[in-house]
Amino acid sequence: MNRIPRWSVASAVAAPVLLVGGWTLAQLRQPPGYNPVRDTISALAAYGAKDRWVMTSALAGLGACYVITAAGLRPARRAGRVVLAGGGVATLLVAAFPQPTYGNSVSHTVAATVAFISLGAWPMFAARRRPRAPLLTPTASAAATMVLLGLVVWFAAEIHGGQRGLAERGAAGAQALWPLAVVLTTRQALAGS
Repeated sequence: MNRIPRWSVASAVAAPVLLVGGWTLAQLRQPPGYNPVRDTISALAAYGAKDRWVMTSALAGLGACYVITAAGLRPARRAGRVVLAGGGVATLLVAAFPQPTYGNSVSHTVAATVAFISLGAWPMFAARRRPRAPLLTPTASAAATMVLLGLVVWFAAEIHGGQRGLAERGAAGAQALWPLAVVLTTRQALAGS
């Protein structure tokens, strides 16, 4: 198995920092009516949001991190890396196609759907039969995919509910943390071999 380069580790670390830091800073800038349990991350980057550039920049950086992490995660199967990178490109498109001030945007919704599904499914495609990395085993990868896609299903079920912001943050946060967990545990396992 190939080693994971430092730049891939850096991008895996940066992804959850950008996501959580972006939504934290952006929601602090919103008027008092914004509720992170009810309102989505996309609302922070939507036309009409105060300082929308904060969340837009965080989403763009997050998408770039997924692509960079995928490029360096050589111990994972190529199919998994392609799906992870595809989720990164879709996240970049989420940033490029913001929600309108009122209503929905088809392009934003399609990009977000592709991003959530890709970022939830990539572990299943990254698994190896006999990996030296604990989180690239078929069992760990299947469990991760079930949890990540389960959180996406929760978000979809809450899309018109009172906890859609919480559900979206749960799904997006877990999807940002899983590549970091894979990178760190894989790097540690390879260093010991």
